Amino acid sequence: MAFVSQVEPSCVEYALTDEFWLMAMHDELNQFKRNNVWDLVPSNNNMNVIGTKWVFRNKLNEDGVIFNNKASLVAQGYNQQEGIDYDETYAPVARLEAVRLFLAFAVYVDDIIFGSTNTSLCEEFVSSMQGEFDMSMMGELSFFLRLQIKQMKKGIFLHQTKYSKELLRKFDMENCKTSNIPMFTNCYLDNDVAGKEVEESRYRGIIGSLLYLTTSRPDIMFSVCMCARFQSAPKESHLKDVKKIMKYLKRTLNVGLWYHKGTPPFLIGFSDSNFAGYKLDRKSTSGTCHIFGECLVSWHSKKQACVAFSIVEGEYIATSRCCALAI
Repeated sequence: MAFVSQVEPSCVEYALTDEFWLMAMHDELNQFKRNNVWDLVPSNNNMNVIGTKWVFRNKLNEDGVIFNNKASLVAQGYNQQEGIDYDETYAPVARLEAVRLFLAFAVYVDDIIFGSTNTSLCEEFVSSMQGEFDMSMMGELSFFLRLQIKQMKKGIFLHQTKYSKELLRKFDMENCKTSNIPMFTNCYLDNDVAGKEVEESRYRGIIGSLLYLTTSRPDIMFSVCMCARFQSAPKESHLKDVKKIMKYLKRTLNVGLWYHKGTPPFLIGFSDSNFAGYKLDRKSTSGTCHIFGECLVSWHSKKQACVAFSIVEGEYIATSRCCALAI
């Protein structure tokens, strides 16, 4: 703690007066220089210049203690003009299935994954294969997209314990009771027209956080997706079931995915559907999962877009979704 700043600057002027944030800014610029991030070109009147902005964040470990000051120089994309260069803006979005598959493959080849705080996992992988990346910038990967990655001799443990604690603290469920299951097997949710309304923004916030938690928690996937269907007009009965999921999280904070070494390199997909299981519109729910060797890398639970008129049709829709994900 003596070598990091405890305060996040609100402006660059304040950061320039703090030696630790100044060092973080120098590290960011030096990495840009080493990786040849940009080329200087002469400006002309036909160019719409996009400005930049410094973003300062304190990085926390699993115990919530600040271990690093991170300064990022980002582009101010909102300065672009719609119809001129608005459609030429792209944001790199990582497919979480690809991240899990990459980790499973790393376990298969018995390799250690290294990561940097400034480049994506795929960029690091490609660059290191080409021998162009500065290894002094990298360390053993432990955090990525709020995923905690614990690399051990026998395999990799992927979990979101820190994120789960933050979620419970954010929605005042830190001291709640615990539950053995995320949802009762006989639980039936409907629109509950006569029920008491609850704050929509809060309900949506909880659902959004829980959906991201399903990145490493397939055990809550079905329950969260079921509750997510009522975000437009949530009632107390819906919020009660959402809180039950959070009570289950309180009991299972350290649950995650275990990818053990020695797994064979083959991909298997499973699919299933419950025919007309949703009683409001009689649509089926598709469920799929994919396993690389013995590592679960993808899972899916979603209500089908159309009404299936037979069990065979419902299973066919689920199977087609499973095949699409496999491809």
